[in-house]
Amino acid sequence: MLVNVSYTNRELDRRIEKLVGKPFPLKQRWAMNGIGSPKLIIREASVEIRNLLLLDNNRDSCNIEMRPGGIILRFRSLLETFGLVIPYYKLTLYKGDLGVYTVHSDHHFVRVAADTKAVQKFFVKLLGYKADQHPPAPPGHPEQHNPET
Repeated sequence: MLVNVSYTNRELDRRIEKLVGKPFPLKQRWAMNGIGSPKLIIREASVEIRNLLLLDNNRDSCNIEMRPGGIILRFRSLLETFGLVIPYYKLTLYKGDLGVYTVHSDHHFVRVAADTKAVQKFFVKLLGYKADQHPPAPPGHPEQHNPET
């Protein structure tokens, strides 16, 4: 869900919280060593996001906030802040070429540079948290690991 989050809108806040949950409490943020990414430089994006980024001449950058049920990828364009709200069950992360990650959901994607250790460390944390939140496959499901076969 791609939305403009520049202004306070209670209905939009409720929709976002329903999709990805409320922000982590401060104590849990400290236990996780932070829930936000460093500044990420956008290398490529899907058409809808690219059209928003082309409206101004600033360097295209974003950041990611982890939530209990998903992530919010935020970027700015023309003094407006936009958020790509992605629940964990729709989130796909691709590790591309050296120092490039792609965040993908439905028909939206954002390819970012991961050329520092801090960025790579954040994506490892994100993948670990997503794996912890993903429920195991039900018995007999093809995704379930069967050590006997």
